[in-house]
Order: sequence, then C-alpha cells, then structure tokens
Amino acid sequence: MTGKTHIIGGITAGLAFAQITNYEPVILLGAGAVGAMIPDICHGGSKIGRTFPVVSKIVNMLFGHRTFTHSLLFLLLAAVLFNAVLPNEAVAAGLLVGMGSHLLLDMATKNGIKLFFPMKFTVRFPLTAKTGGTGEYAVFAVLSLLTVYFGWSAFGLP
Repeated sequence: MTGKTHIIGGITAGLAFAQITNYEPVILLGAGAVGAMIPDICHGGSKIGRTFPVVSKIVNMLFGHRTFTHSLLFLLLAAVLFNAVLPNEAVAAGLLVGMGSHLLLDMATKNGIKLFFPMKFTVRFPLTAKTGGTGEYAVFAVLSLLTVYFGWSAFGLP
C-alpha cells in the first residue's frame, strides 16, 4: 500500500479505537496516522524512510523490507518501548493501533508480510490488491468513508 493509504488506515483505526476507549479521539487520530508510517522505516522510498534516511538504510540492511518491522515481534517491542518512554498512554495506544493497521493493510498486498518474523513464511490475505492499483484505490475509498463515520461518532457530532 502507498503512504496515503497507510495514513488514512491509521486515522481510521485510531478513530475506531476511540469508540471503545476513553482516550481523547484527536490524540488517537494523530498517533494512529504517525504509527501507520513506522513499519515502513525499512523502506528508503517511504515517507518515514525519506524523513530518516540513515535509520531506514540501517534497518533495511539488517532486516530487509516487510520482515522485522512488519511483525508481531516488532509490535510487542514497540509496545514495551512506548509504554516505558511515552508519558501519555493514549499516544502509545494510538501509535500501536496505527502500526497494527499498517500490518493489516500490507497483508492485503500480493507480497504480504513476515508477520511471525523471524520465521520466514509470508502472511497475506486470500484477496490481495496491487500497490497503487485499482484495488488499493477502493480500499482507500472505504477507509475514507469509515473515517468520516468513526470521526462523526468519536467527536460527538449530531
């Protein structure tokens, strides 16, 4: 998936999570969008990879693309780190929800992800979309509608 689809996915996930928690929706929205970018630190051409090129190159050299940073192990380690260093629980939760949305969206691509890294098998959904293709545009449209739906409810609009 492209960066814009990951961002809208993180926003949608953050707002959906706001429905079942007492965290401030705007915090979950922002943290979800940021968290949705984090797993692509392993790809130098991604938005986060271009922002932190040295880190991106090191991570890519060590692990490659869609392996460690797209795994449950990475999510677990991020959860431990975020909860240890972030003073705001809602920010940590939003980042993790956004990261989770990223993994789900990349599982919907033909290449899939190494969800159980360091095990080497690839996990993908039976129905996949080509990155940047028509299927991804459909996913983006659905996520946009869900963002409006969850946002309307999260912010208590009539």
